[in-house]
Amino acid sequence: MAENKEKLFDQFPAVTTEEWRAKVDADLKGVPFEKKLVWRTNEGFNVQPMYRAEDIADLKTTESLPGEYPYVRGIKADNDWLTRQEIIADTPEQANEIALDVLGKGVTSLGFKVKTPDAATVATLLKGIDLEKVEVNFNCCPSKAIALAEVLVAYLKENGKTEVFKGSINFNPLRKAFKHGAQIPAEAVTDAKTLIEAVADVKGLKVLAVDSEIFNAAGAYIFQELGYALAWGAQWLTALTDAGLSVDAVARRIKFNMGISSNYFMELAKFRAGRMLWAQIVKQYAPECDCSCKMHVHASTSRFNQTIYDAHVNLLRSQTEAMSAALAGVDSITSVPFDTPYKTPDTFSERIARNQQFLLKEESHLDKVVDPAGGSYYVETLTVSIANEAWKLFLDVEENGGFFAAVNAGTIQKAVNESGKKRHADMARRKEILLGTNQYPNFNEMAADKIEKDECKCGCGCATDEGNNPEHVLSTKRQASDFEALRLATEHAANRPKVFMLTIGNLAMRLARAQFSANFFGCAGYEIIDNIGFETVADGVKAAKDANADVIVLCSSDDEYATYAPEAFKLIGDSAEFVVAGAPACTEELQAQGITNFIHVRSNVLETLQAFNAKLLK
Repeated sequence: MAENKEKLFDQFPAVTTEEWRAKVDADLKGVPFEKKLVWRTNEGFNVQPMYRAEDIADLKTTESLPGEYPYVRGIKADNDWLTRQEIIADTPEQANEIALDVLGKGVTSLGFKVKTPDAATVATLLKGIDLEKVEVNFNCCPSKAIALAEVLVAYLKENGKTEVFKGSINFNPLRKAFKHGAQIPAEAVTDAKTLIEAVADVKGLKVLAVDSEIFNAAGAYIFQELGYALAWGAQWLTALTDAGLSVDAVARRIKFNMGISSNYFMELAKFRAGRMLWAQIVKQYAPECDCSCKMHVHASTSRFNQTIYDAHVNLLRSQTEAMSAALAGVDSITSVPFDTPYKTPDTFSERIARNQQFLLKEESHLDKVVDPAGGSYYVETLTVSIANEAWKLFLDVEENGGFFAAVNAGTIQKAVNESGKKRHADMARRKEILLGTNQYPNFNEMAADKIEKDECKCGCGCATDEGNNPEHVLSTKRQASDFEALRLATEHAANRPKVFMLTIGNLAMRLARAQFSANFFGCAGYEIIDNIGFETVADGVKAAKDANADVIVLCSSDDEYATYAPEAFKLIGDSAEFVVAGAPACTEELQAQGITNFIHVRSNVLETLQAFNAKLLK
């Protein structure tokens, strides 16, 4: 059969890129190719509409196998990842009970938050857990990490588990700097060295955290998260080798905790690029073994794009995000429960989060194929493109004193926050879409009653530290937060504004513009009153007044607005806000008559609705 296929293909002449391009240009009928089909990414490079074998002919990413240096195709010869669940509990006993329960439901990696790092707490948390089969990760305040490491190592020695244990202690002394604008503690490197020495007998215990997930949660672009993560890791290598440790001793203790945005292929490429670049960075420190160049990555689905309204759409986002990380070959994944933005996740949302990963394994069998994207013209090109941009950022940080210096100066926080602001602005104009929030909202959904107060419970007293600089704080605003504030204000108002669609004239245009306008005002949670159409403007205005409409939106065609809009405006008077759906050629003429409200695809949805809220909410 294979021979016959070869003969069949031989019957067709090869098609060159130039021939394909000529065909596309012909179909575009004069529209510029670069303007119409080439996508300029936020990462600073262009994405073409098509790729061919020639595009990856000179790329080095295709020359290695999975498990081989520089590990672009994965750090192991299989693609099985660990399904991690963060255990939320008030006491060690409760945490252990929950952990044992979820371990029986398929979880293979646990995340514990430790407030009191003593022997009793560790023993209670680990009671009944098979440490040969389960990865265990601990999160605690940085000042308590050494104490936790000491009692954990003592427990493992006492129970003969030092050789089989796999897990981590999340030592991140930069946490206060990012969350509260504090300076990095002077003892950070000394503590890190002490920590590495304390866990020397437990090879599978990683203790140096590179928490670039915090950049993802603040709205950083993909190249920023990766570039800063690499600089953070390199800072640990430099500081601790200068302190007398070997590069192998340091590199093997680093764990990258990264976020995953919904940019499916770009995220897949990010992890591949990250492994390749990290391997090359570690290699420059002359490790004894290439195995020290492996990048160990835990990935968490994004919190930045989670929403309170239409919250089940969060499941769609986190599903594709988890899929990106799985196909990229990360070590473990946390699927953040869909209800996280507004409450403590419950047993239902945690079960669904686990099942998302089980679907990827048991239904899609993604754990059975190593680096399935390897060789893809598109993904290989993306991998190199992201690597190039992240590398530029990495070098910039290095040339300006290193990662710690940049954090203390606030330059990294400023850059990430600026990206976050840009993404919020793009959200306001619908250049970025969150389904159910700034596009196609569920008009009648109410969410105020389901929101539970979420306060910081880290127990470190971070927020009260003197010397904190608010300008150096990373933003934690989710992308949907501004639109959610609009809808919550509507819910809390004494009267919910009514928006009436005065549909008239051209059937296709009035229907299209009514749908657009309903979605537009629905983003603020207003009551939408749609109509099939009116014979006259007077009939439409009368129906709107009978409905006690607060906003009347004229929905028709551009040609008809010149006649319909002035008539409607005069009949409405001060009884309601009058809006024209569209940006007709006669806009200036209508404005001269006092008509000021126009909504269209170029409108800033957020600012427009904020202005209406200010007028309508009482």
